Amino acid sequence: MGNLLSVSPSPHVHGKESTQKLMLNVVIALIPAFIASVLYFGTGAIIVTAASVASCLAFEYLIQKYILKKPLSINDGSALVTGILLAFNLPSNIPVLIIVIGSFISIAVAKMTFGGLGNNPFNPALVGRVFMLISFPVQMTSWPLPRGLATGYTDAVTGATPLAIIKEGIKNGEPLSALMNQVPTPSQMFLGNMGGSMGEIAAVALLIGFIYLLAKRVITWHIPVAVIGSMTIFTGILWLVNPVKNADPMFHILAGGVLLGAIFMATDYVTSPMVPKAMLIYGIGIGIITVIIRVYGAYPEGVSFAILIMNAFVPLMNAYIKPKRFGKEVKNG
Repeated sequence: MGNLLSVSPSPHVHGKESTQKLMLNVVIALIPAFIASVLYFGTGAIIVTAASVASCLAFEYLIQKYILKKPLSINDGSALVTGILLAFNLPSNIPVLIIVIGSFISIAVAKMTFGGLGNNPFNPALVGRVFMLISFPVQMTSWPLPRGLATGYTDAVTGATPLAIIKEGIKNGEPLSALMNQVPTPSQMFLGNMGGSMGEIAAVALLIGFIYLLAKRVITWHIPVAVIGSMTIFTGILWLVNPVKNADPMFHILAGGVLLGAIFMATDYVTSPMVPKAMLIYGIGIGIITVIIRVYGAYPEGVSFAILIMNAFVPLMNAYIKPKRFGKEVKNG
């Protein structure tokens, strides 16, 4: 009897990667952006990140232990990543109480309500961020300007983001050429010298993280390239048609949360498609929706909304866009 074969469902081949290892690599990839946020925003960046991470870990622990009464999973690193990404979508001077509320929405509502990691249809950090934006619009749009390491948590000088300056100026009938003199240059935005959320500044830091994730094969190029490429084409067309009212593609890519969203948020394993073809469609959808919101919508930024909207289409994509099954007969003619 001891020689009987064991029969079990697939998968029968397992890789060396684990959830914990994947999440650790994402954290490592986020370190350059965190360092940049500390260099530009000072102690506020540290306080916001610490509050967000601690809150997310605490809520996941408490919900699993005392409400769901399931085995604890905070060691897998997913709550840690959610906490960091939520912090990266916030101003560096936002009150801690609001951070705790946003963390609760991210973990309790967007993640644990659906059964925890692997079951949530929407990116938890973005759900928390959008909830905070709608509920606390003043605090969520008071963006600190980069003042260096000496900047405190409560004494930050706030100002409009480059996207908000252009959006408001165009609305008031000001020429784009004059407005561009009021925003940082492309080189300044590339290095991070602009107002905004902690993680969306310093494109160079985000690109370093992107290269690391590609090298470690944590993500593939499909979604980030599709997002950035579709945005470049769409904004390029608008710019060529009417350069008086539409900014060039470089501005749209470097200003705001495009790189953070495309590299770290849209590529979330749980809420993104499984196959390359679907990934490209998903990324193109995010890019187009982002531009539509930025140019024609009420908000100057649209990345978070675009990703959440496309998250809703992922189950449909996974159901209908599949690779050919191994052994399936291909009909000729």
